[in-house]
Amino acid sequence: MKSVSNRLADDIIGRQARLSPTYFPLAAIKCDGSAVFRSQAARDYACLLDLDPDVHQWSCSDIVLRHGDDSHRTDLVVINTDGETCLVTVGKRSSSSPQWAAEAADVIGYDYRYEAVEDFAQGSRLRNAKDLLRYGCHRCPLGDRVRLLATLEDLGSLTIAECLATFQEGKAMPSLASLILNGFLEVDLDSGLIGPETQVRRIRDRV
Repeated sequence: MKSVSNRLADDIIGRQARLSPTYFPLAAIKCDGSAVFRSQAARDYACLLDLDPDVHQWSCSDIVLRHGDDSHRTDLVVINTDGETCLVTVGKRSSSSPQWAAEAADVIGYDYRYEAVEDFAQGSRLRNAKDLLRYGCHRCPLGDRVRLLATLEDLGSLTIAECLATFQEGKAMPSLASLILNGFLEVDLDSGLIGPETQVRRIRDRV
């Protein structure tokens, strides 16, 4: 039989699980801190941030903007590579953001933007980002990374199918996805779903 303290701990864990639902995919490449989202919409938008070369890092936000008796909760804090820091709220419709939110954010030292699912879920970018993040916890073996980067250095570009054939040490698709997610390689996320003919190029300014 469990002790009172153990039962209390189980109750607390259970309440936390109910209060913090799990949204997929689980991997978060540029997240600073815990990835605890308010909605699937916020989680989906964070997927796009992980594939945005202009984003340095992002974190889940607990910042509430206030205007008189009104309040407006934000979902994410995004830091761009140029140092700009922005609060982001993610919602279903583009008309849902209060007009005073940007001014309230500026008062506390942030830029602000509102992102609507109806805008960013169009096209193939989100689907491709979520497909890649399925492999976000994988790491490409060093030998495979060096081999593929050297090949791309010589040839300029390869198709996905040609890249997969170069892997010898690790699982091919997870390893390739890892190199894309971690900024070694780039693919076109907007022209259609990633397929065998999708072109892969090396990011040459990778630090």
